[in-house]
Amino acid sequence: MATTNQAIAAIRGMHDILPEQTPGWQQIEHIIREVLSSYGYQEIRLPIVEKTELFKRSIGEVTDIVEKEMYTFDDRNGDSLTLRPEGTAGCLRACLEHGLLQQNQVHRLWYTGAMFRHERPQKGRYRQFYQLGVETYGMATPDIDAEIIALSYRLWQRLKIADKVTLQLNSLGTVAERAVYREKLVDYLQIHRDQLDEDSVRRLDTNPLRILDSKNPTMQTLIENAPALMDYLGADSREHFATLTAYLDTLGIAYQFNPRLVRGLDYYGKTVFEWVTTELGSQGTVCAGGRYDGLIAQLGGKENYAIGFALGMERLLALVELSDALAVERSVDVYLIRVGEQAQKQGFVFAEQLRDALPKIKLQVNCGGGSFKSQFKKADKSGAAFALILGDDEVARGEVAVKNLRVEQEQQSLAYSDAIAFLQNTL
Repeated sequence: MATTNQAIAAIRGMHDILPEQTPGWQQIEHIIREVLSSYGYQEIRLPIVEKTELFKRSIGEVTDIVEKEMYTFDDRNGDSLTLRPEGTAGCLRACLEHGLLQQNQVHRLWYTGAMFRHERPQKGRYRQFYQLGVETYGMATPDIDAEIIALSYRLWQRLKIADKVTLQLNSLGTVAERAVYREKLVDYLQIHRDQLDEDSVRRLDTNPLRILDSKNPTMQTLIENAPALMDYLGADSREHFATLTAYLDTLGIAYQFNPRLVRGLDYYGKTVFEWVTTELGSQGTVCAGGRYDGLIAQLGGKENYAIGFALGMERLLALVELSDALAVERSVDVYLIRVGEQAQKQGFVFAEQLRDALPKIKLQVNCGGGSFKSQFKKADKSGAAFALILGDDEVARGEVAVKNLRVEQEQQSLAYSDAIAFLQNTL
């Protein structure tokens, strides 16, 4: 096979996250872990590849994801496998497979990682993208609905973007209630079929509720005059929704009732919600979720209760960066300059002593040689707060020079133990 020296680029829609970008990701991930831990949620780690049937049964064969967007292939055994397009189905599959939902067990779980959908790449939308998923099982009452919304709100507060997102709420009722409503909606839309765009005509026979979520400006009056799903809900669904909103009122969490909020996946029922923003152009949904009680039995488990949400990490990061209110931690605290043969050796020893004494220190040692001037430039470029300078003369005296790189201060020479104590008290 012929080979060329042509550079190989990343696959379209699958992006690299470069070293200068990862500190922002790491800080957001750290805050997410703290918030989830404060509510008693536990992490679960899941495979990226699942059997294709899992997504066909959970998401629905007539959804855009299954019909057009999944990365599906046959493995060597002839099994149809799919790169996960979302995390809920895989999380529930794991819980059922390992018996986590037996004997009315209650679980609060979360996961994070890459998801894959073959859709048109654009700003804030990728073919490989990263999500945080939060799932709860075994709780039927609306207090858990309120808890996960409160959890997400606390996350926005910690990330200093609470003023940039708005909570939208709706109830989809039960399967039986939606079936009755679906007939009324289809009857209405058939009368006005000539006003529907091509995509909506296709959905009319497959997933008509999704038409309510259309962003086509020419259809908005038609959608606003459509029958309202809330009018077809029974007493239990209405009470569940009323109790949820009462909890949110008590917590002081503002929300908007959005009767057109239907979500794109077939497994939702009763509570659905989205956190939306106007700061990111057309990519307005930052976080979305809802209750999916029926999915557990649909995947082979006993009747049970579930509610969760997912948020896109790329969009969340973009929103945090726009607010510019979250200071990103330094990637390097201290840069160690070594000049001279003895300093090269002693510098490694001293660096390990520093790491022993300050386990959380971010210490970068200059490697690859270079003059003092070139090493000092590297120290400054690293973003470190301090440079430690070790030459053969300092080694002979058992000292190290300490230079503040960010504040105008006189350089000082300290014994090794004093330098360690200085950094312990300063960093």
